[in-house]
Amino acid sequence: MMLPITRRTAIFALGGLGLSAYIPTRNKKNMYPGKLKIGACDWSIGNHSNVEAFYEAKKIGLDGVQVSLGKQENNMHLRKKSIQDEYLGASKSTGVEIASLAIGELNKYPYKSDPQTIQWVADSIDVAANLNCNVVLLAFFGSGDLKGDLSGQKEVIDRLREVMPEAEAKGIILGIESWLSGDEHLSIIDAVGSGNLKIYYDVANSEKMGYDIYREIRQLGNQICEIHMKENGFLLGQGRVDFNKVREAMEEIDYSGWIQIEGAVPPGEGMRESYIANNRFLRETFDI
Repeated sequence: MMLPITRRTAIFALGGLGLSAYIPTRNKKNMYPGKLKIGACDWSIGNHSNVEAFYEAKKIGLDGVQVSLGKQENNMHLRKKSIQDEYLGASKSTGVEIASLAIGELNKYPYKSDPQTIQWVADSIDVAANLNCNVVLLAFFGSGDLKGDLSGQKEVIDRLREVMPEAEAKGIILGIESWLSGDEHLSIIDAVGSGNLKIYYDVANSEKMGYDIYREIRQLGNQICEIHMKENGFLLGQGRVDFNKVREAMEEIDYSGWIQIEGAVPPGEGMRESYIANNRFLRETFDI
């Protein structure tokens, strides 16, 4: 009996062909110049929902900042044009780009259950377009965790189905970041049925969950919209994640775009000094 071809089976089929045909003919050097940019999450550099993140990022030597839509107490302030103008002005004056947008408040006010979040996600599409970035991270941790919550996953799927046509029309990618495995993420993407829904991959989260990071990156391929380069309690390169293997996997899927530093500050160490070291490590590892 002929089985129907879904987005997920097509991804696996193409991914399998790509991996079987891959021949490592290129050297490490000169693979990534011009293809990758390095940013950091505004909350990781001490400026959650604060325009000062651009000035801190400039001191660190970053290319961009992943900015937060806001907090519940400031009514997700980036939805205001005046705040958007402040961010655009800071980006222009510092030369630090607005890399992408994130809604971290979904960890406290779950998209799967809190009615106010429906408007947050819908509005984030216009905000991203106005800020000239094309990725919005949707967080699913804490109270918003989807792992093992089938009813919560169903509600998220239903809500995403409603909002994806607008994302598609404006060229905005919504990226799911959660404790789910690669297979579980792909199931949600299949169910929603939009090419503008992708996976926001976090190497440290996957390592913590016991997933095979390097296999998952290859498996997910172009379903990854951005990557958090992260460690918990260590500088990048000094913890549990093998970033040389991460690089190899990214090379195989021909990943390009933003990589964002998150966490990666050892206990007792300063944030700025740690992020200068993390930035240098990534530039050396990826030859940026």
